[in-house]
Amino acid sequence: MRCFPLFLIAGLATGLAIAPASAQQLQCDPCRHAFGKVQIGESSSYSIQLTNTGSSLLRITSLSVDGGAFSVGHFSPPVKLRSGASVELPVTFTPTVQGWTRGIVILTSNDPHSPLYIFLFGHGITQAGTQLGISPTSLNFGNVNVGSSATLQATLTASNGSVTISSDGSTSSEFAITGLSLPVTLESGQSLTVTIQFTPNASGGASGQVGFTSNAENSPTVEQVAGTGVAQSSHKVYLSWQSGGGNPVGYNIYRGTTQGGPYQMINTSLDSSTNYTDYTVVAGDTYYYVATEVNSQGEESGYSNVAQAVIP
Repeated sequence: MRCFPLFLIAGLATGLAIAPASAQQLQCDPCRHAFGKVQIGESSSYSIQLTNTGSSLLRITSLSVDGGAFSVGHFSPPVKLRSGASVELPVTFTPTVQGWTRGIVILTSNDPHSPLYIFLFGHGITQAGTQLGISPTSLNFGNVNVGSSATLQATLTASNGSVTISSDGSTSSEFAITGLSLPVTLESGQSLTVTIQFTPNASGGASGQVGFTSNAENSPTVEQVAGTGVAQSSHKVYLSWQSGGGNPVGYNIYRGTTQGGPYQMINTSLDSSTNYTDYTVVAGDTYYYVATEVNSQGEESGYSNVAQAVIP
C-alpha cells in the first residue's frame, strides 16, 4: 500500500501523563453486572469499561459470549488499546424465558493473564403490571474537562397504570439528577424529561448508575451513565491527511519523541476520518507523527511522511 502526505496544525491543551506499568493488562469496570428484572421480549443494555492499565500496546484479539440471553453491541476485534486507554463494551440482556439466567463474556488478548471473564446476570419476567421505562437506557457524556459539567436528557414513561416517583439517586458523586422535584406522578402513557449532569472530579473514565424509585413493579428504574474526565489543557496538536488512494477503511496514528521513531499508536481504535486531535501533549516537548492506512483485508500501509509539532 502507498504512503500518503500528512499535514499538521498545532493548537493550544496540557497533556495527561500516564504512570508506567509493568506489562499489558486488560481490566474491566465492572467485571460483574446484574441487569435485574427485564420483561421477556424486551432488552436492557449496559456498558462495561475496558482499560489497558499496562505500559505496552494491548490487542484484544477475540470475543465470545456464553449465554443465549446476552449479546455484545458494536465491538469488533481486533481492538488495540494503548497504555492507559479505555473503550466501552456494550452488553445487552434480552430474556426469552422466565427466571434467572447468567452469561459470560470472554475476551482474549495479549495480556499475560488472558482471557478476561465478565459475568452477567438477569431475570426474565412475564409481567404486565405498572412499569416505569427510561429512554435511552444508557448515556455517555464523552470527554468533559475536570471541574466542568455536561448535561444530557432522558425520558421517563409510565405504562400499564399511573406511577409515582418517590426518590432518585446516583451510585457516583460525579453524576447527578438535576431539577427534578419529587414526589411526582405520571399517568399511564405520560412522559417526563429528566436532566442528568456529569461533573468529573479527576482525569479518566467514570461510570455509574442513576435510578428512580417508584411504585412501579420494575422499580428501581436505572439509567447507565459513563463519561471521561479530561484535565483542562492549554495545548493540543491537530493532524490532517489525505488518503493514498488504496481504498482504506480507516487509519492509525502513531507518535514518537525522536525523529525516525520509535513510534507508538495513539488512537484506541481504527479512525475512519482523515483528521485527529492529540490532547495528550506536554508543554515544552517535541513530537513526531506518522500515519498508516488500513484496507478491508486488515492490511496496514507503511508510515506516511513525518509531521513535527513543537509544543511551546
